[in-house]
Amino acid sequence: MELDQAAQRVVVHVGVEPGTTWGDPATRGAAHVHQWRQRTWRHLDTCQFETLISARVPSVKYADGRVEEVAVPWAERYQRVTRLMAQAVVVWLQACGSVSQVAKVMGLHWHTVNAIMKAAVERGLERRQREPIQYLGLDEKSFRRGHVYATMLNDLDGGRVWDLVEGRKEEQARKLLQELDATQRAGVKAVAMDIWSAYRNAVEKLLPQADIVHDKFHLCAYLNKAVDTVRKTEHRQLAREGRQTLKGSKYLWLRNFPDLRSQPSFRQLYRLNLRTSRAWRLKETFGGFWQYCYEGSARKFFDDWLAQVTRSGLTPIKKVAAMFVRHLPGLLNYLKHRITNAASEGINSQTARIIANARGISCFENLRTRVLFFLGKLDLSPA
Repeated sequence: MELDQAAQRVVVHVGVEPGTTWGDPATRGAAHVHQWRQRTWRHLDTCQFETLISARVPSVKYADGRVEEVAVPWAERYQRVTRLMAQAVVVWLQACGSVSQVAKVMGLHWHTVNAIMKAAVERGLERRQREPIQYLGLDEKSFRRGHVYATMLNDLDGGRVWDLVEGRKEEQARKLLQELDATQRAGVKAVAMDIWSAYRNAVEKLLPQADIVHDKFHLCAYLNKAVDTVRKTEHRQLAREGRQTLKGSKYLWLRNFPDLRSQPSFRQLYRLNLRTSRAWRLKETFGGFWQYCYEGSARKFFDDWLAQVTRSGLTPIKKVAAMFVRHLPGLLNYLKHRITNAASEGINSQTARIIANARGISCFENLRTRVLFFLGKLDLSPA
């Protein structure tokens, strides 16, 4: 033991018994000691004193030519901290979510804390059980300027991120689905996703038995965008006539009002019989589609709604309706499985918070490490 009171440091020197040998699994004899290296590990503080463990660690050469450093009982191989310190860092990271803040509190370098997080994720992925997954979610997340996206595969039942890859093309989506083993892929019943051909093609090729369910929240977003397009066009026309009827009303038209009597200001605006009013009514009417339980009744409702859209003469709404017609099987599959990408959207919100805590993430590998660390529900504890 070495105590330095001025530096507030305790160093524990550890050695091995003289004559200690290390076995070679190939020959079942003693391995050749290639070299000795002085190593130091950061341990938990002792009475507010920084505590280090110091030891000379041998590297052994096996009969097959491999050279490997001997594992020590208090730390993972090639790590710079002990297992107890790594466990403390994992707990702190889960509590506050900031690598830089944990590094500051624990008195460690940023790269050391980042390496602990990365090792914890690798350990958790190795321990992950390959249990059956019935419902998956495919979603994209922008994590850098310039339309740089990552595709995330989510276990909707478990509320966790299974994995993510950089990009949102079919090739990346197929690579992501191949992270599931053959038994898991065969057990998937349905996949919730946006109307994006790359994801649809990947699912059809690798999960042919799974139903594609187009997320109703994304579909509602398309309708909201169409309503806003109608509003902006009509607002410009009214402004040229000197009327400011629709000024400042953007977010009113994007909301749901089940009972107009509770919103007298919006009811008065709605009753002006504007084109925006018709667009909003068609958007609200389509919400009834998701309440059906039988495909035949839902198809009849959709046909009636489509006829109203056709007669409305609202081009933005008609374009969205035409898109719904092309993807109608994916809409009807919702009635069968009742799944949405709401969990994926919640994960996206948490991912945004992770990026904000890191003051931005430019490297995809760092993003993957953090998302799996916080949202993968992995067993992260050191052995």
